[in-house]
Amino acid sequence: MHHEPLDSTTRKPLTKVLATLGPATDDPKVLRKLIEHGATLFRLNFSHGEFNQHHARLSAVREAAEEFGLPIAVLADLPGPKIRVGTTPTLGIMLETGEDVLIRGGIKDCIPGDPTTIACNYERIAVEVDPGDRVLINDGAVRLLAVVSDGEQLLCRVTHGGLVTSRKGLNLPDSDLTIPSTTDRDLEIVDWVLEHEIDYLAMSFVRTGEDVRSMHERLNAACSLKTGPDSPSTRLPLIAKIETPQAVENIEQILDAADGIMVARGDLGVEIELARVPVIQKQLIRAAHAKGRPCIVATQMLESMIDSATPTRAEVSDVANAVYDDCDAVMLSGETAVGKHPVLAVEVMRRVALATEESLREMGPDFSRHRHTSVQRTKLETLANGAWHMAHDINASIAVIWSQDGELARHISRSGLHVPIVAFTSDPRAFRAMNLYYAIVPVLLDEVPQHRSGLAVIADRVILERGLADEGDQVILLGGKPFDDPASANTVALRTVGEMTHSV
Repeated sequence: MHHEPLDSTTRKPLTKVLATLGPATDDPKVLRKLIEHGATLFRLNFSHGEFNQHHARLSAVREAAEEFGLPIAVLADLPGPKIRVGTTPTLGIMLETGEDVLIRGGIKDCIPGDPTTIACNYERIAVEVDPGDRVLINDGAVRLLAVVSDGEQLLCRVTHGGLVTSRKGLNLPDSDLTIPSTTDRDLEIVDWVLEHEIDYLAMSFVRTGEDVRSMHERLNAACSLKTGPDSPSTRLPLIAKIETPQAVENIEQILDAADGIMVARGDLGVEIELARVPVIQKQLIRAAHAKGRPCIVATQMLESMIDSATPTRAEVSDVANAVYDDCDAVMLSGETAVGKHPVLAVEVMRRVALATEESLREMGPDFSRHRHTSVQRTKLETLANGAWHMAHDINASIAVIWSQDGELARHISRSGLHVPIVAFTSDPRAFRAMNLYYAIVPVLLDEVPQHRSGLAVIADRVILERGLADEGDQVILLGGKPFDDPASANTVALRTVGEMTHSV
């Protein structure tokens, strides 16, 4: 049984809200409230939890999605390789600024009674870290500088001291590492993800386009074995997490290989000077949209709401600026996974996004995503560009498209239409996947209309039933014939909600 349509007090923004699942969301009532208050995608963080826990959460999401009749997409986030300090004594090791310390790779435990030697799980650390490279522990709370190496031990000088405890993360932002971007654990998770038909896969520790292509090759091979090479729904979209200086430097080739990116500001803020992170965020979003790729902004957006019922003013500004930057989705991590106020956190995201989007509409077409489109356009990009101009000329309140595989939705999403874009499809995978794209409102139909007039009738009903526009409002309709052939999209029509006679 489906819920009634959400009223205006829970109107969803065009920017999508991605919430991380965890112990705080395991109550089915909490999960449903997250959806009611604006969450449109959910993340399974495989850095924590076991397969049975993730399966239970995935099942709960799909049950809720069926109940609400909504296209709730799920993103699986791979942990990737993580360089860590080994096991320390119970109280940890206190490093004082100015002292020297040895780091030994490939061992699990620090040497008892030796406060000057630290174990590390990466066996090649003494080979691949050069003198002058930074060594950061516990998200940069403890900072060292490499001095010299004998190939087995790395001598470092402490530049900012502090307590080092077991299993804390160790970052090497200046070093050219040969550590693979995927681990055996990642590959186990990939098999699980494919088995359970997850909608998106987020890949950690991406440094080059080749990292992404290698993962795609594995995914495509596994999908072809499962469903056949010609199946239109075998391809699993891959989101590259941008969290290293190398990834920022290689962003163009990464975007050519990936289906989208996530600005993972946690590790990025450790490995790159903090003052540069906001600028890099803007650059990454612009680069993503120039390539026609969606972009997620993540990490610490409402961090204080893990404990507090209200965010800081700075956090609210951070969310608003991400929306102004034209991101497709804003992400909540610990705020919903383990926080005390997961529903309130989603509600804050929703309200801030709505207010910011209203400001964008008031600013008009001169301040829009349209300025990021590429000069040399594909057929679909050209169609989206034409729709953008027509929509602004007639002050359209809504757009309607048929996007069987989600490609037209992806392009029209980044064209600069700050209005809902109803995207019809008969493919359940595309139905869910399109929910990542800015402004897209996916609608699943059992049968493909044979004529544009048939789609117009269905669109009118959906628009009015969901309160997306009013009768008499102007509409842009994009499509082609047959509708379920992505290559046929070649038509832009002007319509009026409720009046088929205005179709051209």
